[in-house]
Amino acid sequence: MKITFADLWRSSGTIDRGPYAVVGLVGFALKHNLDRVVATLVFHRPWGLFNYWVPLRDVARITALRSEDTAFLETMVALALPFVWVGVALTIRRLRSANLPPVLVLLFFVPFLNLLFLLLLCLVPANNPATTEWATELPARSSFARIIPESALGSAAISLLFTVPAGFFMAWIGMRLLTNYGWGLFVALPFTMGFAAALIYGVREPRSLQSCVGVACLSTALLGLALLALAVEGMVCMVMAMPIALPLAAIGGSFGHLVQRRRWLQEGTPALLSVLVIFVPGVQWAEHIAAPAAPVYEVRTAIDIQAAPAKVWRQVVAFAEIPPPREWMFRAGIAYPIRAEILGTGPGAERHCVFSTGAFVEPIEVWDEPRLLKFSVTSNPAPMEEWTPYSHIEPPHLHGFLVSNGGQFLLAALPNGGTRLEGTTCYRHTLWPAAYWRLWSDAIIHRIHLRVLNHIRDEAENRVRLTADDRVP
Repeated sequence: MKITFADLWRSSGTIDRGPYAVVGLVGFALKHNLDRVVATLVFHRPWGLFNYWVPLRDVARITALRSEDTAFLETMVALALPFVWVGVALTIRRLRSANLPPVLVLLFFVPFLNLLFLLLLCLVPANNPATTEWATELPARSSFARIIPESALGSAAISLLFTVPAGFFMAWIGMRLLTNYGWGLFVALPFTMGFAAALIYGVREPRSLQSCVGVACLSTALLGLALLALAVEGMVCMVMAMPIALPLAAIGGSFGHLVQRRRWLQEGTPALLSVLVIFVPGVQWAEHIAAPAAPVYEVRTAIDIQAAPAKVWRQVVAFAEIPPPREWMFRAGIAYPIRAEILGTGPGAERHCVFSTGAFVEPIEVWDEPRLLKFSVTSNPAPMEEWTPYSHIEPPHLHGFLVSNGGQFLLAALPNGGTRLEGTTCYRHTLWPAAYWRLWSDAIIHRIHLRVLNHIRDEAENRVRLTADDRVP
């Protein structure tokens, strides 16, 4: 099939897997070398393959970037736009050629998953009666299919027996050997497990979409139970991960359902499964090598207190023990504040905020009584105590993956004689996708703030009330 330059820009028609793969490889080589030349010669910055996988956090924070960083980012985006258009146009044509829904082109923009998606499009042949017809003589030709029972229950069981141990092994490699909690673990793994589960489930005969999605989600859920049962992870992390893992597994299962009727796939299933097994560790290794910088976030929480700033200040600097928590997240194991102690006064003093898992060591940087108390953090305790059927476990994510950089308490006098108290925490985490995990971390830190601020309010208002009672004759 001859491809002209004009063909690269149109999304109508179809394209076979061979030309699609060739154009993709040539296009990537051209783009990478163009990016490298511009980055090194114009902006004097190094550029490698892993730069494409750095999270796009700078795009969301473009207004906060320095002018030279903004110019660099805008230039690289402008260079990418023609290649993105060609990639999207050809991918739509390739999906049409393979008789797959065009909406799957959205996977073109999903980091890491797009690698597997593009690889599959390079393998799936064009749609025609010879390739879509279901082979009734499959058991006589495919040695792999012979081990898969014909019944739906039996094929589902074999599917789970393959995908759950394989998923556990890949998760263990990522968490324990590469110490990654990112795209490979939370995105590529559930999608790949769901895809592989539906693929094996439909080897003997085509299955319904609902059953493929069910088997895909069940494989991911059983992986979570295995990680819990074998003391690799705790229940809290499993609960947090499932809202992103199960939908991705369902998408993988849907993709497996779409390709299960392809005649070529019946004989090539073992090879495709081998590619899937290699894909997840490959993504995890890429993350390990690239080691993107952890984004820094800020959480602010404020309340009003019916007490003067001078009285609130005394509670801010150091407060007595807070009653046991009632919030479900703290009772489930998330670290919560207990009391605060101060050693010295003024800048250079050291504040210890004692949590259920240890103490934050907070050297005071600004002591502006009674307006601002600002501090850094030099020691972080574990962010949680994992719920587990065992006495204690120490997953790697308990140390160094969610870290507080510092914080402050800002006190502002109100017209009614009260005080508006605002607590701020600056923190970073190396969990990806960062935007998803920030939903959890921001919510947790906000609840921690409220626990402290409400206690300070109660203590300060009680002292005001006691003082007023003492003045009554």
